[in-house]
Amino acid sequence: MTQISTARAPRLSRSRQVAVEHGSSRRQSNGTSVAAWLAVIVFGGFAMLPVYWLFATSLTPRAEVFSYPPKLFPSSPTLDAYRALIDNPALFAYLRNSIIVSVITAVLSVIVSAFMGYSFSKFRYRGRRSLMYLVLSSQMFPQALLLVTLYSVFSAYNLLNTYTALVLSFTTFTLPLCVWMLKGFFDTIPNDLIEAAKVDGATRLRTFFVVVLPLAAPGLVAAGLFAFVRGWNDFIFALTLAGPDKQTLPPGLVNTYIGEASTAWPELMAASLVVSLPVVIGFIALQRFLVGGLTAGAVKG
Repeated sequence: MTQISTARAPRLSRSRQVAVEHGSSRRQSNGTSVAAWLAVIVFGGFAMLPVYWLFATSLTPRAEVFSYPPKLFPSSPTLDAYRALIDNPALFAYLRNSIIVSVITAVLSVIVSAFMGYSFSKFRYRGRRSLMYLVLSSQMFPQALLLVTLYSVFSAYNLLNTYTALVLSFTTFTLPLCVWMLKGFFDTIPNDLIEAAKVDGATRLRTFFVVVLPLAAPGLVAAGLFAFVRGWNDFIFALTLAGPDKQTLPPGLVNTYIGEASTAWPELMAASLVVSLPVVIGFIALQRFLVGGLTAGAVKG
């Protein structure tokens, strides 16, 4: 009996040791999860605080905007700022201009960058690497530095106060990133698929449109969304190159609600929230394609 109990003792001690180690690892895992969730809550709250402040200010009467101490929520909320948006026809004109310019910029950027990215990825020719770095180097110049040159060029060709000036200027600055984004995505497409299409008798253009582009759909969506946001959010080019008839939402909101003597802060905050909705809805609807397009080119294989 004594021998049996002494034989079981090491087994019991090992089992107890395994249980202790398992409990310790579980506590460490729980502690890591709690720390991760706390970090998400803190940084998420920090990121969403400006959005909440926009919403709270849009519901605040103009006389209470600068009340002290500031309130996290207005004591007498009102929807007057949102009613003022509906009664202002100029904002709908700015919205129309933003949609036209942003959509054309996105489509043109995707078309041009798709051909350029595919050329850089799947073809080998003299000067290819130099052209790649030349496209990338254009991102090194500040956009405001080129504004005077673009203004002179567009003025010489009578393109000021036109959609063409805005689309060309926006596309110029979205192309480098779109090209490199799509090049990285095309790099992940196996060359065997292209060779198989060639063996089947497909031309290079047919291979590009039928085989390559469907596989590159997430990358095309990501590049198009980036170009759309670039055209939607631009302020300095839309303010300088377009007159009152062709201005987009960012300069239009400033000209409408910000004056020399006073600023209509509730109306400006309400308009900022409303004009942000198309971009937010686009991100939510295309989130799956956007994440796939941004991450697919990061790993080659």
